Amino acid sequence: MKNRWMITPLTAIAALSASSAFAAEELTVYTAFETDMLAKFKNGFEQANPDIKINWVRDSTGIMTAKLLAEKNNPHADVVWGLAGSSMALLKEEGVLKPYTPEGLDQIRANLVDPQQNKAWFGNDAFFNAVCFNEIVAEQKGLSKPDSWEDLLKPEYKGHIAMPNPASSGTGYMQVSAWIQSMGEKPAWQYMEQLDGNIAHYTHSGSKPCVQAAMGEVAIGISMAIRGATLKTQGAPIDIIMPKGGVGWEAEAVGLVNTESDAAKRLVDWSISEEANKLYNAFYPVVGHKAINAAVNNYPDVENAMVDMDFGKMAASREDVLKTWSDRFDAKSEPRS
Repeated sequence: MKNRWMITPLTAIAALSASSAFAAEELTVYTAFETDMLAKFKNGFEQANPDIKINWVRDSTGIMTAKLLAEKNNPHADVVWGLAGSSMALLKEEGVLKPYTPEGLDQIRANLVDPQQNKAWFGNDAFFNAVCFNEIVAEQKGLSKPDSWEDLLKPEYKGHIAMPNPASSGTGYMQVSAWIQSMGEKPAWQYMEQLDGNIAHYTHSGSKPCVQAAMGEVAIGISMAIRGATLKTQGAPIDIIMPKGGVGWEAEAVGLVNTESDAAKRLVDWSISEEANKLYNAFYPVVGHKAINAAVNNYPDVENAMVDMDFGKMAASREDVLKTWSDRFDAKSEPRS
């Protein structure tokens, strides 16, 4: 008679599987990805790497960057995955991110990768600005369609433009940085001074100016290109314009903190793979992998409008730029909700 405590081959396999699952290595991953993305990315990685488990620590870009800098002498993160390129450049400079060469790096768009030697961060996706132009409001008010940033200085647009406050919106800071880097510092501030004369208000959300343009509250919204594409697809009477002079943009990237962890390196490797980039492409039209480029309805040709962005300079000058901007222009900002 079989002993009721005897372990059969099936129970042994089950016990081994349970033991393996229980023993999965855990990685602490700091991120600023939107919350609705986290489960998809976690599930994708863990299905491909069942012996590793991701524990997310998520907050906004500014808070996440400050947290990583505060912990730099006693790091808690193993990997940073989904943080702005300007933040990643600062984290590398401060020694938080460590140089690493992930597998498949040659397949990632060069302009989304750390431009320095001893590369430490690698782009997962990019997000862009655009001008949302309400064609119905423009016709009613006799406004011409702008073609360039200079066009927005025309007197006819006075009181018809909204844009994000760069001190409260990364989208706004992206565009201010793009003007400074493409025009030069003095001409950019002169431009913003003139533009302020035509601004109806500054918002505290990067997508809100385009929403306001779609609703007819303003004729023009300097905003997020992906929001414009979504609203146009939903039937909003807007045109999505890539102004001559180029648009601001940012990369979201991955980087290694814990060089002693093979699991952390495997996550960085997987995060730039085709498999991972297909997941990003469900949210972002432009992703890091050269082979992944599924089209998004009404999304403009952003890649030909990209300003050459120095993310290191963008990070280093942030405090001074925001103070100057706030001192000059914050009076037109909407009340904070």
